[in-house]
Amino acid sequence: MTELPQYTKSQLALRNGQDKPQIWVAYKGIIYDVTESRLWRNGKHYEHWAGQDLTPELVDAPHTETVFEKFEKVGTLHAGPL
Repeated sequence: MTELPQYTKSQLALRNGQDKPQIWVAYKGIIYDVTESRLWRNGKHYEHWAGQDLTPELVDAPHTETVFEKFEKVGTLHAGPL
């Protein structure tokens, strides 16, 4: 298996459905492509915005982390500058 590319929080923030066409979110250090999800149109999912780490927000969600299994993993979230 090939290693996923690393992205910074700044790079992830650009994949918000507004600045770039991709809609990505991170969860537990993994970045997922949710571009094709009808629930993430325009980079917004209820009160959540794409382009960010949603790990702390999942505790309030009506679903579990298994929701990410249906999305492609596109990278890992790197804490500092690359």
